[in-house]
Amino acid sequence: MELKATSFGKHLAQHPYNRVRLLHAGVEVSGDKHQYLIPFNQILAIHCKRGIVWGELEFVLPEDKVVRLHGTQWQETQQFYHYLQKSWQEWSSEMSVVCVQVLEKQAAAITQTTERDAWFNADRLGTLQKDILEAFSALPLPVARLDEFVACRENYQLCLRWLEQGPEMITLHNQQWTSRMLETHRTFFDEVESSPLNPSQCRAVVNGESSLLVLAGAGSGKTSVLVARAGWLLRRREADPEQILLLAFGRQAAREMDERIRQRLQVNGIKASTFHALALSIIQQGSKKAPRITQLESDDQARRALIIAHWREQCATKKAQAKGWRQWMTEELGWEVPPDDYWNNDALAKRLSVRIERWLELIRSRGGSQAEMIELAPAEIRDEFQKRIRLLAPLLKAWKQALKEEGAVDFSGLIHQAIDIVQKGRFISPWKHILVDEFQDISPQRARLLSAIKDQNRRTSLFAVGDDWQAIYRFSGAELSLTTAFAETFGGGQPIALDTTYRFNQRIGEIANGFVLQNPAQLKKPLGSLTKGTKKSVMVLPDDRLEPLLDKLSGYARPEDCILVLARYHHLRPAILDKAATRWPKLSIDFMTIHASKGQQAEYVIIAGMSADRDGFPAPARESVIEQALLPRPEAFPDAEERRLLYVALTRAKQQVWLLKDSDAPSAFIDVLLRLGAVYSRNP
Repeated sequence: MELKATSFGKHLAQHPYNRVRLLHAGVEVSGDKHQYLIPFNQILAIHCKRGIVWGELEFVLPEDKVVRLHGTQWQETQQFYHYLQKSWQEWSSEMSVVCVQVLEKQAAAITQTTERDAWFNADRLGTLQKDILEAFSALPLPVARLDEFVACRENYQLCLRWLEQGPEMITLHNQQWTSRMLETHRTFFDEVESSPLNPSQCRAVVNGESSLLVLAGAGSGKTSVLVARAGWLLRRREADPEQILLLAFGRQAAREMDERIRQRLQVNGIKASTFHALALSIIQQGSKKAPRITQLESDDQARRALIIAHWREQCATKKAQAKGWRQWMTEELGWEVPPDDYWNNDALAKRLSVRIERWLELIRSRGGSQAEMIELAPAEIRDEFQKRIRLLAPLLKAWKQALKEEGAVDFSGLIHQAIDIVQKGRFISPWKHILVDEFQDISPQRARLLSAIKDQNRRTSLFAVGDDWQAIYRFSGAELSLTTAFAETFGGGQPIALDTTYRFNQRIGEIANGFVLQNPAQLKKPLGSLTKGTKKSVMVLPDDRLEPLLDKLSGYARPEDCILVLARYHHLRPAILDKAATRWPKLSIDFMTIHASKGQQAEYVIIAGMSADRDGFPAPARESVIEQALLPRPEAFPDAEERRLLYVALTRAKQQVWLLKDSDAPSAFIDVLLRLGAVYSRNP
């Protein structure tokens, strides 16, 4: 059957299409120069319109496309339209039967997925939405027409909701499921640790995202959450003990976690490990030999002796090296260097050896060739960095030779080897769940090892617990963006926060939290306290008032109360502490650097060294070109890490904290704290 425009209509309309022909399952519209085949499965609607003189047929297609035929005799247009409409609708009705079957199958799959007694994670949503789109692409009818057919409508709308409102749907599902789990397993959450878990801790434990960052503020019970998470996985039969890997950054932390797991969960199969111990185990299994860790890693004296010996040899035998090192120390480091054979000066050599071993460590941790390091260095320091690398190259070569002679590897080499073995498939990960403590301290090298293990099996979950407010180890290679941009590296959804601290009072919390959050790049999270504290919970005193403060504390501090004196550097330890044992024998006083105090707590904290001089707080940037090139880029916010370091110091205190202000050159942080509510007083 065919419909044509009249001769006059064709002439007057001047349209590319003037003829339409009905096919078996479609139409063909054509003109003198154009031809367009339209299958029925592309037609969304057919309209018949009457103009002043002639008729018009309109075919509505996907993506708002319309094909029109003008200039046809009206009565013929009506007849063709009714015949075409009947043919199209009959075909559509027949095709709708196929659509019903496809949609019923997809709806059943959705129901099966959503009714599982499990957390609905973002990965499952992605898979579900992909399946829906594939089902839609297999339909013989345009998706936009499915609402026309009663038998298709309900299942089509279900699929559409999961496509258009997926995140909202899984949020509602997970909220309801979490509530059921917390109610059903209330005894577990009350008894898994020595104190019942609070709601935010419980929600973190049951969260089933394949990659999850738990923001655990100071004193918020991160260890309890890690222990409970392991217990939850066992309770739900999501893993056997050997399928859970728990990682800590230090041997002591790993041992403490092991003991806590054994004590609370009564299982022996879960072993907390350091990253280095993990790498060692991977190499042993993947290469069938046990690498030996070099003695140089644990023997500071031998390590520095090796460095000094080869540095002296280079300077004594190569004038270019001697000249280069002199320039480095005088121009960049600002040191006074003796004339002539300066490398024989023991004090200078000892001082420099500490720097050199740090620079070599950074180079080894980075990995890759020296040419690659130079290429990746910031353009403004690339030339200087290249000069420094050339000076260090012989010492790096000597280090590698020492390892070869010993038949051993260093810590950096250990992790590089482990990554290589995992990526080449010579080690198959047995772990379904990886739990990481203190995640804010992660370095790119360790992150690559985690990614390599996780990439082996996409179903391996990563449960990372950390606090970007306490990220204070950039100097050792930790990269904060791996925490603040967690999802970009490891996937997963939004971080979940523990919202209650069991350590410090609300007054300390308000000031410390407000202080660290002045940096807009820090992740926002609620962190409330169980006790209010007093107006004087955070006090600023002149730095000559430490002795009266300790006198006062001796009058009311209990024997079991700990007093922690903190400072930015070891050499800022107040001299008066030398006589503390006899002057205040009933007081329990410890001194630590702030970095060393991470993870510690005390009833009372005293922060010394709040000055603006060269050793002050915040400490002025003194990074060498090597550090500028190889460490993670510094943040844009001024003194960002120093601000976090003071936050760590403030949040060691349970009851009260005092900051000792340099009266002549006070730290810039003092004014900030006073504006946030800290109290200044001449007397304790």
